[in-house]
Amino acid sequence: MAKFMERLKQINWALLIGIVLVSVVFLITFVSIFYTPYDPIDMVINNRLAKPSLTNPLGTDQYGRDVLSRVMIGGQITLLVGLSAVLLGMVVGVFLGALAGYYGGLWDEVLMRIADGLYSFPAFLLALLAVTLLGPGQNTALAAIAVANVPVFMRITRSNFLSLRETNFVEAARAMGATDFRIIAKHLLPNTLPALLVQASVSFAIAVLAEASLSFLGVGTQPPDVSWGRMLKDSQAVAGIAPWTILYPGLAIGITVLGFNLLGDGLQGK
Repeated sequence: MAKFMERLKQINWALLIGIVLVSVVFLITFVSIFYTPYDPIDMVINNRLAKPSLTNPLGTDQYGRDVLSRVMIGGQITLLVGLSAVLLGMVVGVFLGALAGYYGGLWDEVLMRIADGLYSFPAFLLALLAVTLLGPGQNTALAAIAVANVPVFMRITRSNFLSLRETNFVEAARAMGATDFRIIAKHLLPNTLPALLVQASVSFAIAVLAEASLSFLGVGTQPPDVSWGRMLKDSQAVAGIAPWTILYPGLAIGITVLGFNLLGDGLQGK
């Protein structure tokens, strides 16, 4: 019994639970590409605000649309925007952070001042500014969230490169005639990757919240497209009499954010 309890203590529960929650969300979203119980945009007026039942397990909204089908299909846009924004922000941030951290000097000064300027500007206000200039829509939301992620990945990459570029294995590679590109790609980036993966997990959770917030304000995903944030906006007028219309998309957002936060904690060994 003592050995069993000791093994339980050694399990990285944050990582395990995070993987399970994230896997469930992605699995349901993947299934929605091929199957949903009903057409998520099909309106059945005589079935408006139906309570959860065997026919409609999560009920229907004010237009008679099946909530389960909309929650399933809504994950596609929410996760796609979040994933694309984080990947785009990571690629740009890592590239600029690598330049600043490896070469230093003027590159470092100019790029990090730009990063500081972006970082000091509230991400949500930056997103609203982008929407004002470019118009509402999921592509605008994606671009704004990506820009907000750039300085975060720049700082992490620069910090790691500064500490690694003078190490013995980098000096040895340089003495053997390795090019800067080879040193960065083969020696510095692989050693920076763990920190980047942790930040990517946390940033994805934030990106999901940002997309939901923008869609809730009506400047993100636009009808007839479905996202969890858009479902919250569409259902706020009937939330009092049909709480299931707002409960389930809210749970989907909460579970996704919790899963990725736990995943990030688990990767850090917390």
